[in-house]
Amino acid sequence: MLHLFPDSATDSRPRAYSEAVARLASVRQALRLVDAHGAGPAADFDEGLAVAAAWEDAGDARRRLFGSRSAQLVGATAAGVEALLDERQRGREPHAEASSTLVEQIRRQLAEVSSLILD
Repeated sequence: MLHLFPDSATDSRPRAYSEAVARLASVRQALRLVDAHGAGPAADFDEGLAVAAAWEDAGDARRRLFGSRSAQLVGATAAGVEALLDERQRGREPHAEASSTLVEQIRRQLAEVSSLILD
């Protein structure tokens, strides 16, 4: 019987790259949900292209660090957005300063995570 298995050496990098890009895209989407004055997709697209261009040259250690830090960022972003949405579901408007603080934290951490590949 013939069994065909994908070559894990060639398959892992594209999957890891697409997962990393998807994580950052999900965080940027969450940022747009929270920040009514978000920067919009143009800056996101440019940064995504820059990360894509630098991905292969970043090295395995930097890509692994990027993966773990981006996973932490996604978790923190989800928790913050969930807290704000919970307030709305309870009929209360989330505190404007809390929303602004969350937006600034997300932006700062997005820049830090991107810099792991870009710097």
